[in-house]
Amino acid sequence: MSQYEDSQNKATILMEALPYVRRFRGSVFVVKYGGSFMDSPDPAVRSQVAQDLVFLNFVGIKVVVVHGGGKAVTKELESRGLQATFIDGLRVTDGQTIQVVDDILNGKVNAEVADFVSSYDCAVQRLPGKEILRCQKLEQDPDLGFVGSISEVNTAPIQSALNEGLMPIISSTAADSNGQCYNINADTVAAEVATALGARRLVYLSDVPGLLRNPDDSNSLLSSLAVNQVDSLIKKGVIAKGMLPKVNSAVQALNAGVNRVHLIDGRLPHSILLEIFTDQGIGTEIVHSS
Repeated sequence: MSQYEDSQNKATILMEALPYVRRFRGSVFVVKYGGSFMDSPDPAVRSQVAQDLVFLNFVGIKVVVVHGGGKAVTKELESRGLQATFIDGLRVTDGQTIQVVDDILNGKVNAEVADFVSSYDCAVQRLPGKEILRCQKLEQDPDLGFVGSISEVNTAPIQSALNEGLMPIISSTAADSNGQCYNINADTVAAEVATALGARRLVYLSDVPGLLRNPDDSNSLLSSLAVNQVDSLIKKGVIAKGMLPKVNSAVQALNAGVNRVHLIDGRLPHSILLEIFTDQGIGTEIVHSS
């Protein structure tokens, strides 16, 4: 390929992106950052995600990042001689565990995510979830301890950051009326924040290609899924395990006014840009029923 042809290809890509840039400028996008790629020892993987987020910011999209950090919490628990326990995918969070969650998610991980974004000259605002999210204890049997259900999102600090051109970085914790920190599922936090902000897009970054009709076949990707198809896919077991809370949160957000939800593989180079700014896309989009 000649240098001219290569330049022409790049120009074609830019022109394909132009209508999307025009359409989304000024819109709020909430991006949930999680999955095993989040802890990848390869800095290139995290750099690609950071570059995508910064690109969105510099073309006028208001990006809000919500992050988990379960693997970092489990690693810290093990270093303290504590056992991580899960029930139906939710961490059992006793008094010792919630202290670790507070230290790791609101401190260490929140700072790391903020640092890798700001390293690309994008100003950020760290917002530990417990400072802006109010919750109640999640009541269920068996009891999960300090696991909460969000009752309120204080959007003022988020909007203030966005108005100043900063990218808010929010951890997946909340506090009750007494200030007690609670552990919250990061997918749920992302959906609640997107709903409260009236976000145009909610993007779940994880370590799977999207929603697969056959989990063992990477070529069975569902590129688009209407909300009214979700229940049947859950009954068939197509939507299960770790994908279930993501899809349930996506449906909740869509029903509350979010325009569209995307499930994409954060390990793939520039997957966010390919999903948002190209006609083909790369993951699964969940949309309102026609």
